[in-house]
Amino acid sequence: MKDISIVIHGAAGQGLKTIELFLAPLLLQHTGFYVFSTSEYMSRIRGGNNSVEIHVSTSPVLAFVERIDLLISMNRFNIDHLCDRITKNTTIIADHSLIAEKHSLIQIPLLDNVQNGNEKTIPNSIVIGIVLSLFAISPTHYIPEIKKYFSKATANQNQQSIEYGYQLTDKLCEEKKLTKYKLIATTAKQDHLISGAEAIAAGAISGGCNFVTAYPMSPGTSVFTHMAKAARDRPIIIEQVEDEISAANMALGAWYAGARAMITTAGGGFALMCETISLAGMIETPLVVLIGQRPGPATGLPTRTEQSDLNLVLYAGHGEFPRIILAPGTPQEAFQLTQKAFNLADKFQVPVFILADQFFLDSLYCTDVFDLTQKIETHIIKTDSCYQRYQLTEDGISPRGIPNYGDGIVCVDSDEHNETGYIAEDKKTRITMQNKRLKKLESIKKYAYAPTFIGSENFTFLVVCWGSNYGVVQETLQQLNTTSFAMLHFAQLYPLHPEAKKYLHQAHKIIMVENNSSGQFDSLLHREFNVRSDHLILQYDGSPFSVEGLTRQLQHISNEK
Repeated sequence: MKDISIVIHGAAGQGLKTIELFLAPLLLQHTGFYVFSTSEYMSRIRGGNNSVEIHVSTSPVLAFVERIDLLISMNRFNIDHLCDRITKNTTIIADHSLIAEKHSLIQIPLLDNVQNGNEKTIPNSIVIGIVLSLFAISPTHYIPEIKKYFSKATANQNQQSIEYGYQLTDKLCEEKKLTKYKLIATTAKQDHLISGAEAIAAGAISGGCNFVTAYPMSPGTSVFTHMAKAARDRPIIIEQVEDEISAANMALGAWYAGARAMITTAGGGFALMCETISLAGMIETPLVVLIGQRPGPATGLPTRTEQSDLNLVLYAGHGEFPRIILAPGTPQEAFQLTQKAFNLADKFQVPVFILADQFFLDSLYCTDVFDLTQKIETHIIKTDSCYQRYQLTEDGISPRGIPNYGDGIVCVDSDEHNETGYIAEDKKTRITMQNKRLKKLESIKKYAYAPTFIGSENFTFLVVCWGSNYGVVQETLQQLNTTSFAMLHFAQLYPLHPEAKKYLHQAHKIIMVENNSSGQFDSLLHREFNVRSDHLILQYDGSPFSVEGLTRQLQHISNEK
């Protein structure tokens, strides 16, 4: 056995997140296997059908799988939405009152508040005990973690519940009703577990971010909360403001004053910030914005995933001005590119957007230690009395001063302006200043992040993807195990690195994989490189691509005559 897919099903309020955050690190540390986890949850504070998938493997894993080897249900709602993933090989553990008779299951009391010693049991902690037993993780390893994770007031009750689930499972294994998992021996080389949101927050801190604004909106809020935790012992100002317009304007003002600011939001919140984005373009003030994508329009599916905000970000703000769009696909890229985003914004004095999505931000990944050698680059100068904020230069990048640092006046204006920053309406100045701003795009291209190519140089089919689809495409091609397929993953969406053209032109067939309904990145490739995909694989039901589903679609394409 090389991997195990565990799905734990329950309602909002039953502690699924606790199960995930407690189990995943223990499984990584004490089994030696790679761990990946992702969750699906409804837009409810209580109730509903939620689940978390924990995938334990002898090889690195970055993607969602349909297969369920072990299903544990704590929910009184039915599990019909999981039926397509349940097979004859799926082991189902549940309370006898929870699952319809059409499913064969192993019964364990989860909701009867079983008296165990002096305390009543806690269902989600019983589930933790079940999984720990199945992986034979010793009490000497998990008991110290209980003391760290749970409060003093609840630690004893949770420990008793975990031990109850552990002992009950041991007994079922002795009775041959359950079997302990024995995977092929390995040792995970990536021994750190981190979410996409944590990786972005770590990159922001490493990039010198010292000011964060937000009006909470999932899934971007997860980055905001990690930054707020970091601010407890770091010089970072956190502002939860009254609305998205305030968040954008406050961050822009912070950059003008010399801070390195970030906004966290989602597509619906970003839509309200577009006037400020345009202002940033006109006054050439840096800005970094994290957009956590989810299905729209409007509120849409607020707790699900999608990649449908590329066009929104690409064309946000009235008028024409340069911008940079990044879309990391791994925790390493999330850290490196977020760190880089602050340096790029500072250097080129443009908005830099980090496009993530619910799946990437909320999932947990194994990763290596982050490289902290990249330095914070600041491009602020001390002004003199002759300082001109928009001084014309060969590359369009004017020296950037900030108020009260030197003798110069740092004049910025949303109206068209001359080199000093004062309003000007003559045609010559308008053309000169607009060309100056647009000229920066050529310099930005020299710093573009090259796409990642994986596969044989003699490929026939090139699978193109961006952002969070890195993992599922990579694992799918590993499953197909053929030199006919290769992948090209873009972590910078605009401006595009010119190296991409050679792979696109070499391909006999281009297959685009996107989580939206219109192929937004495919349209961008056509606009920039005059290439079109031969096949679009689009998914926009709020769920991430699965390895099995993408494998079926690629096999179908390869079998076409």
